[in-house]
Amino acid sequence: MSVSAQTKAAPTKPIPTAPQPLAYVPQAPIVMLKDLDSGKILYSRGADQRFAPASMAKVMTAYVVLDLIKAGKLSRDTQFTVGEAEWKKWRAGNGGSSMFLAPGEKVSVDDLLKGLITVSGNDAAAVLAVGIDGSEAEFVKRMNVVSTSLGMKSSKFGTPSGWPDGGVTKVSAADLITLADRLIRDHPAAYARYFSIAKLQHGTAPDGKPIVQPNRNPILGLAGADGLKTGHTAEAGYCFLGSAKRGGRRLVMVVAGMASDKARREEAARLIDWGFAQPPRQRVATR
Repeated sequence: MSVSAQTKAAPTKPIPTAPQPLAYVPQAPIVMLKDLDSGKILYSRGADQRFAPASMAKVMTAYVVLDLIKAGKLSRDTQFTVGEAEWKKWRAGNGGSSMFLAPGEKVSVDDLLKGLITVSGNDAAAVLAVGIDGSEAEFVKRMNVVSTSLGMKSSKFGTPSGWPDGGVTKVSAADLITLADRLIRDHPAAYARYFSIAKLQHGTAPDGKPIVQPNRNPILGLAGADGLKTGHTAEAGYCFLGSAKRGGRRLVMVVAGMASDKARREEAARLIDWGFAQPPRQRVATR
């Protein structure tokens, strides 16, 4: 055997590489995921398509109210009286979500915000609107002025609750991401105060027991999940504007047009987990 054959080097072993995250294959017709720290869009599908947001419109209502508080024009301790008209229109049993306000009840802005965000109270949205501007219609004008100032170019609001209004209220996923981004940045303390409450107790059942309702956020309980808002109507399907923060990194997502609550929950969880598996500060995918 030759010396060269005896001294021939052994084959070099390949250097192991980190496993690559599984590809994200969207099940929703509208999807958007943004890394707020880098500003990069991690995934986008139908992001500029206008659609009915259902109760995700309440995030716009919340932003308007929080801006008024920040400007000193409103206080969390301010109390509004639940009007008979608002109660009749939005009371529980009329087909929409309710925090179970009672006619003539005096409720603080603080509690109304909790009811608006935690249990998606249409009654809370109406009482805030009427208390601030005298009518829902006048408050909606304010919503549209503020949304324009935020750069939400594809959005128009017709109600403070997102209740079906003949196709007036429309948003885009890109605009909802903008809204969530600004709310989290402009009102960080309020975001922490209102958007991750696990359950809300307000109102009394016919048997005299207190009414306790869970937060409808489908990803609360996942690591770092802390907001924002679900939406559902027959027109809109099952939708979600959500956010989570892990290791100092915050992602915001929209999924819209899902066929069921279960599908929405699974899609949202899958998307947010996929997003955090991606390298930070790097554009990953767009469609």
